[in-house]
Amino acid sequence: MRKTDTLVIGSGPGGYVAAIRLGQLGRQTTIVEREDLGGVCLNWGCIPSKALIHMASTFERTKHGGDIGVEATGVKADLKKFQAWKKTVVEKLTGGVGMLLKGNKVDVVKGQAKFTGPNTVEVAGKKETETIEFKHCIIATGAKPIEIPGFAYDEKNVIGAKGALALDAMPARMVVIGGGVIGLELGTAYAKLGCKVTVLEALDQLLPGQEPTLVKMVEKGLKKRGVEWMVKAKAKGYKAVAGGLEVDVETEKGPAKVACDRILVAVGFRPITDILDLPKAGVKTNEKGFIATDKAGRSNVPHIFAIGDVSGPPYLAHKASKEGIVAAEVIAGHKSEKDYVIPGAIFTDPEIATVGMTEAEAEKAGIAVKVGKFAFVANGRALSMNETDGFAKVVSDAKNDVLLGVQLVGPEVSNLIAEAALAIEMGASAEDLALTVHPHPTLSEAIMEAAEGVYGKAIHGVNR
Repeated sequence: MRKTDTLVIGSGPGGYVAAIRLGQLGRQTTIVEREDLGGVCLNWGCIPSKALIHMASTFERTKHGGDIGVEATGVKADLKKFQAWKKTVVEKLTGGVGMLLKGNKVDVVKGQAKFTGPNTVEVAGKKETETIEFKHCIIATGAKPIEIPGFAYDEKNVIGAKGALALDAMPARMVVIGGGVIGLELGTAYAKLGCKVTVLEALDQLLPGQEPTLVKMVEKGLKKRGVEWMVKAKAKGYKAVAGGLEVDVETEKGPAKVACDRILVAVGFRPITDILDLPKAGVKTNEKGFIATDKAGRSNVPHIFAIGDVSGPPYLAHKASKEGIVAAEVIAGHKSEKDYVIPGAIFTDPEIATVGMTEAEAEKAGIAVKVGKFAFVANGRALSMNETDGFAKVVSDAKNDVLLGVQLVGPEVSNLIAEAALAIEMGASAEDLALTVHPHPTLSEAIMEAAEGVYGKAIHGVNR
């Protein structure tokens, strides 16, 4: 029997970060991983998808560079070469994780873990099974794609995100079931590469939960690339027909059929808890399989913690990492808890990035607000990049000017949102953002001008 102070199950961005912090704090730590170090995020999620998005954007800019004086002929997208490059990116990151775990004296065990008691797990490896006894445990097993009736994943006709990122040949037509983050990120990338994309969303708008004004800018980008979409549309099944596949769709106007060559299902995730035998440890889950936790990350069993996707949405790698750090610090006897703001970024084109409350959320909570908005079309850097779709929006409390939220849609806004997250974390005011001198010419000036717009003082935009 192997004994350890803290056992971490899962080596994604929650698990490996927790293990490293535990090692830094001097706790004997063992991490169990059934597949590859880095989890979904590094191996077939966050990183590979952004590699595809970068490749597709580079192709599109090069192909259409004539508008800014870059004339190119014979530009083509080679997915086989992309797969080789993507592999090197993934290997560098996963190899780095392995080195960091080793450097922090974390033992790595490969295999599938399941609980055999409140302080023991059994790990089934490829060659042998061993038992690990622990004092503390962090469950960081993540989530897996949901499979919907009539669309079983076969990695030929029907693929998930993992399959979509492994394609080495371009399908001429693709149906994307699910108009959420993953569906639109990957759908946009393949549309840029020349694929005819149709998106089916069961709810009443694309990117459900996002502010409609942000979504409208994304829809403009989709339309520019020939993407078609249906909302309030449910995919009911598909069949092989001459020349490809045909998807049956139930819409408000009646049944419809959509022709395609591949079907990408991106309708969400469910937690990976069913394979852990949690009842033997006494850990409870809700009806959807998520593990409820307190502000420290503890489950109902005080020495067993849960972090990341397995503890519920939002499904964000940086949320999992932060929760891993909190759990590790609590286990090591430090004061720490989940008291922070979580920004989000969506890598469509244009991108969306948000943090804090929207105007509608604040008003629903009974908070009177002041709002400033600034369009990227008036930003010199955006104009010089030939990417002017989008805007920055700042929401502050009308009573005390405390910054409540920032919403961005536009070029590279995923790299801008951290400033707003810091401001909200610090309890800054909209005036603090407005008074902060931003370098010129940069996209970040849009945030400053939106903050100035709260007071009707934006210099380069029309004030409300």
